[in-house]
Amino acid sequence: MVLADRYGRPLMHLRISVTMACNYACIYCHREGELGSRRPDELKPHEIYLIGKAASELGIRKFKLTGGEPLLRDDIVEVVSLLNSLQPLDLALTTNGYFLSEYAYELKRAGLRRVNVSIPSLRREIYREITGVDGLEKVLEGVKAAISAGFNPVKINYVLLRGFNENEFWDFVECARNLGAILQVIELQPEGLGSKNYEKLHVNLSSFEETIKEKASKVVYRRYMHNRPQYYVDGGIVEFVRPTCNPDFCMHCTRLRITANGSIKTCLFLKPVIDLKSILMNESYDDKVKVEKIKEAIVKANELREPYYKVSTKRGE
Repeated sequence: MVLADRYGRPLMHLRISVTMACNYACIYCHREGELGSRRPDELKPHEIYLIGKAASELGIRKFKLTGGEPLLRDDIVEVVSLLNSLQPLDLALTTNGYFLSEYAYELKRAGLRRVNVSIPSLRREIYREITGVDGLEKVLEGVKAAISAGFNPVKINYVLLRGFNENEFWDFVECARNLGAILQVIELQPEGLGSKNYEKLHVNLSSFEETIKEKASKVVYRRYMHNRPQYYVDGGIVEFVRPTCNPDFCMHCTRLRITANGSIKTCLFLKPVIDLKSILMNESYDDKVKVEKIKEAIVKANELREPYYKVSTKRGE
C-alpha cells in the first residue's frame, strides 16, 4: 500500500543526501536546499539503511542518492549495497561524474540501477568557469563507463544558464543521443547558490521545449515524475524539468527528501520538518524500534506535504 498526502499525491520516492561535501564549486547548485560543507553528523551507512527499510515498509521503493557529491564518500558502495538488500524497484544516484569512471562497475555490482550525471557545458573553458574544475573530459569518460557498465538509463543533467551555455542546447541533444544517454534539460531553481544569481542566469525553457516538441516523433508523460514529458527525437530522448512557478510540477510530486544529517524535508524549497537523528542515536532503541519510529516520522512528514506552487483560485487568475 502506498501512502498519499492530503492532496492525493502518492509517496513513492525518497531522495537521500549522503553528504554536503563536493569537489566542485558550481555557480548554480541548489545543494538540496542546504548550504555548507561536510559535517561530522552525516548519516552512517547503517543509519541510511534503517531509513530506507522504514521507507520500504511504507511502500516507498524508489531511492535516489544525492549530495553534495555522493562519490566523495569512501563508503558509497556499502551504502548502495545496503539499500539494494531491500530490493527497491529503483536505486539511483546523481553525481557530477568526476569519479564515475572509477566507481561505475563497482556501483553496478552493488545494485545501483541508474545514474544522473550533471554536465553544465560541453566546452572545456565554459565547464571550468561554471564548476571551478577542469573536469569535462574525465566526466564524459565517466558517462561512457556508466553506459558500458550497464546502467539504464544514464541521464545527462543540463541546467540552462543565461550567458554561459544556452547556445549549446543542440550540441547536448546530439551528444546525449550519440552516447546513448537521456538528456534532461533543467530549469535553474531559485534555491541554494542558484538563488543568488537567479535573475541573471535564469533561462525560460519554453522556446526550447516547443522546438523539441515540433520535432518529436513520440511524447510520453511520466505521471509519477512530476508528469513531465519525454520527447523522442531522431533516436534520442529529451526531458524538460520545469519546477519554478509550476503548479502542475508540484501537484505531481511523489517524494520526500532526507538531508545529509538525517532530517526529513517535504520540499526542496522548505526547511526540514522532522529530525531522524534523535531516533537513530537513541541507545535505548534497538533497530526494530528505530525503524518503527522512523516510519511514524515519515507518515507525519507525508501529512505535512503540500505543493509549493499551488494552482491559484483567486478570481481573474
